[in-house]
Amino acid sequence: MKTFTYTPHGVCSRQIEITVDGDRIVSVRFTGGCSGNTQGVAALIGGMKIDEAIERLGGIKCGGKPTSCPDQLSKALEQIKAESVG
Repeated sequence: MKTFTYTPHGVCSRQIEITVDGDRIVSVRFTGGCSGNTQGVAALIGGMKIDEAIERLGGIKCGGKPTSCPDQLSKALEQIKAESVG
């Protein structure tokens, strides 16, 4: 298992901590943001494959913003995937 920390951009959350085991998400913890929403997203993707989470969460917008906490999580997962390959 490996834990990564990501600093999101353009959203209310200030940090996302993601633990993965191979290609599966073990846990996600947001610091800041809309607590109920971020806890819900974190609970729903626990155990999900990284690629599936990226596909489901990428491109979600929050109000008039071009991104969201779920979209930023997908970007964090893309970065984790790239670092794991390289």
